[in-house]
Amino acid sequence: MSALAKVLSATSSEESRRFQRVRVDLLGRFMLSDRREFPCQAIDMSPGGAQIVAPVVGKLGERVVAYLDHIGRIEGMVVRVIPNGFSMTIEASARKRDKLADQLTWLTNRQILGLPEDRRHERIVPTNPFTTITMPSGEKQPVRVIDISLSGAAIAGADSVKVGDVVQISRTMARVVRIIEKGFAVEFSGQQPIETIIQLARELGANLGTEHFSGEIR
Repeated sequence: MSALAKVLSATSSEESRRFQRVRVDLLGRFMLSDRREFPCQAIDMSPGGAQIVAPVVGKLGERVVAYLDHIGRIEGMVVRVIPNGFSMTIEASARKRDKLADQLTWLTNRQILGLPEDRRHERIVPTNPFTTITMPSGEKQPVRVIDISLSGAAIAGADSVKVGDVVQISRTMARVVRIIEKGFAVEFSGQQPIETIIQLARELGANLGTEHFSGEIR
């Protein structure tokens, strides 16, 4: 066994012994050591590591920095590569691990209790609805935005998407949450600034501003 393999095996075994992983569903983005960035989704996590679904993966031992909704920045290295993503360690101080454990407990309890994820907002119909989305594969496809809010949007077109896919609308990250007739609905990533979503709305000709922070449920 190579020295790197021994380190990765020891790291993985130690993380398994010390921390219990929980199922999560967190959108985000990650950066490889060459500074390329890609959308991602964390599907399970502990204070010591995370499993990430992503269109591109790094090499074993490669440094990774990720930004996840509700969690923020985590960093570590790739310890296992899977067909649609990778597992990574989380390198953090004891204080940050305690904070992460609290965040994961809150996320787990919210799921068990069925609490709503976020506030939902008034939907606005854009006057210039045509744009492109970047699919999980990196392919760009033309679509039409049916309506948009600070929480998400309804999209017509790109019939190859499925629930759970992470897509990029212009510069805005979103997750497919529902398939509708001739299209799909997305929820915007809470990790990005509200200004980014407002800018997308302006590009589409929708007058979406901070006065729309409250409203109907999408």
